[in-house]
Amino acid sequence: MSRAGSQPAVSIDTNLFITVSGPPGCGATTLCTQLADAIGCPYISGGDVFRELADDRGLTLTQLSAKAQESDDLDRELDRRLRNIAEEWGTSNKPCILESRLAGWLAGSRADLRIRLDAPDEVRKQRVSDREETVAEMQVREVGEAQRYDAYYEIDLDNREFYDLHLNTARWGKRGVFEVVRAAIEQYDPARDEGAFETPDVPI
Repeated sequence: MSRAGSQPAVSIDTNLFITVSGPPGCGATTLCTQLADAIGCPYISGGDVFRELADDRGLTLTQLSAKAQESDDLDRELDRRLRNIAEEWGTSNKPCILESRLAGWLAGSRADLRIRLDAPDEVRKQRVSDREETVAEMQVREVGEAQRYDAYYEIDLDNREFYDLHLNTARWGKRGVFEVVRAAIEQYDPARDEGAFETPDVPI
């Protein structure tokens, strides 16, 4: 029995491998946590993997981001790890949430559902204002990532056409965004699926 005023616990029965992508402050962490709790599945974050790389080298996120601009080694190491995760879970027939800027690209057809979240710049800035990374640092990182992914893989991070769902999270509250995605998951029927948009393999 739920407490007065609290939302009842939600359970989602699915075996979908889901990717979630979007810029900082888009609400990806919140949604992924909600989905993982409701489905009872792993939630793997590219940000956490990136932080692990920073910790391994004794660097801050800003320092590692700056170092990543000097060479493609760090980006490719991160992307290889994420693609390996996508390959593993994409053939497991078990549910998993994979979140990163390139998750949809790296998973490709291995993913059952690819989601992109976004929000207006001012909303995203407000959301990240209490994080360790400053807004200015976040903006520098965003620009640097976009330039590197274009140079390495010819990927345009603003290309949203292949995503199955694209949501402006500023239009709903946290629960509302979750409910929209929940409905998409629960209404998904493989027998009625006429096909996802194709994405080329990423040459890492």
